[in-house]
Order: sequence, then C-alpha cells, then structure tokens
Amino acid sequence: MKILSVDSSAKCASAAVTEDGRIIHECFSDAGLTHSKTLLVMADDVLKNSGLTLNDIDGFAVNNGPGSFTGIRIGVSLIKGLAFTQNKLCAGVSTLESIANNFLSDDCVVCACMDARCNQVYTALFRCKDGKVERICDDAAISVDELKEKLLNTEGRIILAGDGAEITYPKLGNIENLEIADKARVYQRASSVGIAAFNNNHFFKASKLVPSYLRLPQAERELKNRR
Repeated sequence: MKILSVDSSAKCASAAVTEDGRIIHECFSDAGLTHSKTLLVMADDVLKNSGLTLNDIDGFAVNNGPGSFTGIRIGVSLIKGLAFTQNKLCAGVSTLESIANNFLSDDCVVCACMDARCNQVYTALFRCKDGKVERICDDAAISVDELKEKLLNTEGRIILAGDGAEITYPKLGNIENLEIADKARVYQRASSVGIAAFNNNHFFKASKLVPSYLRLPQAERELKNRR
C-alpha cells in the first residue's frame, strides 16, 4: 500500500511516501517556514522524487494532533483535500503515536512529549518491541511534574522524544532509566505517520478526518474562564 503522509504538528514540517511500511522518499524541514506555504510543495516533491503521481497513491495520512492548532489544521486540510479529490481513504494518526514509530528497531518505552506551554506537555507512553508499537496510556495534556511521577513508576529503558523533549528533559531531574532521543529521531516526521497508518490499517472517508487537539485553544480557554 502506497501512502502519502504529512506532518505539520509543530515547527518542523515533513512529507513522505511509504509503501507497506517502507520509506520510499521523505522531505523534512526545520527551517521555521510557514507550513501553509511549504507543505503542499513538499508533498509534490516527494511524489516527483518517488516517480509517482497522486493516481499511484492508495491512501493518505496525517498527524491530526495533538500539537500546534494552526499546524494541525493545515495538515488535516491538505490531506482531506487530496483524499476528497482522489476519492481515496485517509488516516488520522496521533502525533504522539507517530513519534513512537521512530523507534521500531528498539526495545524500550517511548515517552512521546510535545510542548503544550504553561509548563504542560502533550504526552503518552508506548512500548516498542520486535518492530511493533503498543500503546501504554492515552494521549493527555499534563504538567511536567505529573509526567515525572509517571516516568518514575515506569520500568525499563525510557526514551524521551518529540518536539518537547529537549526543553522537558532538564526539568525531569535525575531519572536513571530515562534518556533523550538522538537528534535524527527526536522529532515527529511524516514517514512515521505513514508507517503507523499502515500498521494500524485504520483508513476512512475524508469527511471523517478531524483534528484532535486534546484541549481548547488558549483564546477559547481564557474566554471560558471569564464566563
């Protein structure tokens, strides 16, 4: 199954073509450019460099949250539009689960961690073993202190990964079995979205694809508090 996947859930952006869990081509950018200007261009580039067209793609996939509210909307809108025009199925993948899929070759617990600001993180734990990813807990927005307590009660090798890993790691103190991911795998990326979508085999009509924010945008939270 050939899948065109994208990620725009944080500052970095990427697009990839995978086939049956194998990466054919991927484009990744950490230049801080606007996703609305770059993501479609990146998707077009990976198709061209794979020698494929949209007609050759069997399904589409996107990290649909958690993450940047604007970034998620851009990625979901792009994949939804492509799936609609091609009359093909698509998949929404948890950003945190796609991060865990960076570590399929490891035997470890992956703590996927994204910066949610206000001393909070979006996080979930996954067990990686024998080339498979098993979810340990649901995606959640919690404080760094709550995350530390969770990790102190987790046995075995733990790898902290995601766009929030570098700023969160020093705040967690000395946890002996915790390590930060290497720079090549620390960020969420489109190839892992495609791999996760293929392994989960949960595709549906484009009309059902929606963002998963975990919490309301800050403006809406402030309005709710005032009321």
